[in-house]
Amino acid sequence: MQGAYRVLARTYRPGRLSELIGQEVLVRTVTNAFKTGRIAHAFLLSGIRGVGKTTTARILAKGLNCVGPDGKGGPTPEPCGVCPSCVAIGEDRSLDVIEMDAASQTGKADVLDLVQGIQLAPAASRFKVYILDEVHMLSEKAWNALLKTVEEPPPHAKFVFATTEIRKVPVTVLSRCQRFELRRVEPARLAAHLAEVCEKEGVEAEPAALDLLATAAEGSVRDALSLLDQAIAVGEGRVEAALVQDMLGLADRGRLLDLLEAAMGREPGRVLDRQAELHALGADPRMVLQDLLHLVHLASRLAAGIAPERLGEPLPGPFLDRLAALARGTDLPRLARAWQVLLKGLEEVRAAPDAAAAAEMVLLRLACLADLPPPAELARLLRAQAGAAAPSLPATAGTSSAPAAAPIGRAAPEPTTSLAGMVPRRVPPSTARPADGPAARAAAAEPASPAPLETPVQFADLVALLRERGHAPLAGWLVEGVHLVRLEPGLLEFRPRPGLPRELPGKLAEALGALTGRRWMVALSDEPGEPTLAEQAEAARARRIAELGRTGPIKGLLELFPGAEIVDVRPAAPAAARGATEEEGRG
Repeated sequence: MQGAYRVLARTYRPGRLSELIGQEVLVRTVTNAFKTGRIAHAFLLSGIRGVGKTTTARILAKGLNCVGPDGKGGPTPEPCGVCPSCVAIGEDRSLDVIEMDAASQTGKADVLDLVQGIQLAPAASRFKVYILDEVHMLSEKAWNALLKTVEEPPPHAKFVFATTEIRKVPVTVLSRCQRFELRRVEPARLAAHLAEVCEKEGVEAEPAALDLLATAAEGSVRDALSLLDQAIAVGEGRVEAALVQDMLGLADRGRLLDLLEAAMGREPGRVLDRQAELHALGADPRMVLQDLLHLVHLASRLAAGIAPERLGEPLPGPFLDRLAALARGTDLPRLARAWQVLLKGLEEVRAAPDAAAAAEMVLLRLACLADLPPPAELARLLRAQAGAAAPSLPATAGTSSAPAAAPIGRAAPEPTTSLAGMVPRRVPPSTARPADGPAARAAAAEPASPAPLETPVQFADLVALLRERGHAPLAGWLVEGVHLVRLEPGLLEFRPRPGLPRELPGKLAEALGALTGRRWMVALSDEPGEPTLAEQAEAARARRIAELGRTGPIKGLLELFPGAEIVDVRPAAPAAARGATEEEGRG
């Protein structure tokens, strides 16, 4: 009867620190600590799944308790693996190495049992080593029960914590541990490790197939070995790139590059043909977009001047040449836009009822995107269109376009003058004269000095006059807080919004009299009046945004970028000002 098969991830688990892959910082630090005798009492290992946290913890446990083949050795980063302590730990039967799964034993009672055993001396080893996996799952009460012991353990106790969620570990624990972040293993290093395993197992493997497995593992050694196990089974002892592609649901890289070249080359028909070929081969539409994102990222790095050997990924020579040619023929802004379209499209494909159809639409959008002009040219076209087509704000009931409101305060200041008895009330047109009505309803003032200025007919012009002649605060109040009821030479009647200063009518009468050379009566009313100038400006802005979204190049941009919206529209700067600004920018 054939013995139980031992998977590659367990068969080739490192037994010494020097055998760890891609963790040079940890290996160097711990090795030096063992050599100098400066060994911490608590270690915290963090990193993604399968990167070697538990393996490292067991190596530390062996190293702390190893006595060497002759039984006279001390703590070492390179445990012998043959002494009674190493053998017992390797076979998971050592009484002095206690492993606890914090994901399932999260409560205070579990930790108290552990703490009580810490005080007992080791049964047969130098140290008692407590390995707690997924410690971020411990409850707050459990951490509180363990905290003091972690800070001041007995001399014979060591702790090794492992977690995939370092941010969930309390800061009070982090400060008591020597912390190591286990890094993802680079694809090239991982592929080389898989090649070594295949050689030891007597398995023939194509380098391209190992590259695919290493990339799919995303830096996890355990995942890479598990995938290799599966690939060996699929290929009946031989690991081939084509079979690995089918196993992982990946598209052929050459066909993917064909697809990307067609999209960036403005060939929508060819895009559909290439996507149909990939779909017929069984490629998952989501994986296609993910792989295209990866290619765009590589091409962007090449376009930014990164040398091919620094891409961090082994690529076949012909494939790399084609990718480099694509990067040379495409500028970085276009590649950045392609990345955004694919990233947004990936979300759409995941949510769509028909993933294949959604992927086709994303790829067609990517092909259309190539026709867009560069950002600088697009900005110039938008400025030109805005300057030619932007209408003035519509005038309503005797008002012209509203000027932009200056920032004003909302709270009403304490009045400096009293207009006792002021009651908002409609002023009859026939009696609206400076000398008529109670003095408390209106404020009139003789002009301080006649000014040869024409009396404004439009309310917006009156506001502009105040702003230009040094009365910006008054102009701001009128823009934001006044509903115009009537404007005639010498008469301004409005409904105030809550919060306007009580002395505003008097100050307006005084300012207008000084500017126009005539007496002014400023009266309050309870009539609805017109919208404020600020409300009129906002309505006009909303209409302009809606108009831009319905026609012209902006409409095309919104269709290319689902979810995009116009957030603001502003008047174009005069040509002379734009020219001066551009000259300053070039300088």
